[in-house]
Amino acid sequence: MPFMPMANKEPAVRLPLSFEFFPPKTPEGAAKLRNVRQQLYAMEPEFCSVTYGAGGSTHDGTFGTVREILGEGVSAACHFSCIGATKVTVRSQLAELKAMGVKRLVALRGDLPSGYGIGGEFLYASDLVAFIRAETGRDFHIEVACYPEVHPQAKSPEADLQAFAAKVRAGADSAITQYFFSPEAYWRFVDEVRALGIDTPIVPGIMPITSSTQLMRFSDACGAEIPRWIRLRLQSFGDDTASIKSFGLDVVAALCERLRDGGAQSLHFYTMNQSVATLGVLERLGWSA
Repeated sequence: MPFMPMANKEPAVRLPLSFEFFPPKTPEGAAKLRNVRQQLYAMEPEFCSVTYGAGGSTHDGTFGTVREILGEGVSAACHFSCIGATKVTVRSQLAELKAMGVKRLVALRGDLPSGYGIGGEFLYASDLVAFIRAETGRDFHIEVACYPEVHPQAKSPEADLQAFAAKVRAGADSAITQYFFSPEAYWRFVDEVRALGIDTPIVPGIMPITSSTQLMRFSDACGAEIPRWIRLRLQSFGDDTASIKSFGLDVVAALCERLRDGGAQSLHFYTMNQSVATLGVLERLGWSA
């Protein structure tokens, strides 16, 4: 059955939003992303974040995209990974971001490019958060990542929970989750975090569904669970792209509504540098501009 907002929910209560982009690799991609951003700016996001490649491999593209977003009058959050980095390089990059006018960072451990050893002076994201706080005080709002369905490299759910707590205690202001499709996983994680005495905002990360093969590939890589009923429905559509996208809009809009009704305070969309699916979800919710 297609998703339909409940009648007694009108007018739709709209949550604050943020959008994530990745730095384009070509001039054509950059031009397309500028157009996508303008479409999404109509939703008045709190900020837009830009990802950072393995080992800082997209440093120039990330910083360049962040600079463009700031120039467009929108708050930009720069992803900042530390694995393989030194304190000298991190200190220099923090100074560069501060000079650009960046006020928000997404602090991550990150991944090294294939073939590299661990290296660097930071083992964990909590080390990076603590270093940023020591170096810059309250100059930056620091976001960190969290995993309602457990980080794929975690030794155990408890170890993953304690790793998140360490990031908060090191100075994180808020967290953005890996995407998920089971709101129960999100609420369980929030309850466990609150039981530790941590009241840091935990923003649900939302992934629009536009391609079953892409979603399954991403999910297998990052450990995000696709519920069996969703996986089977997607598989049943085969190459019927229109049905996949329509079903995806229904699923993700229903998820967002359940999160809002359950008390989520904001939503962060992984846009994949596209606007149509994200705007489609928001339109189904009655949140369109």
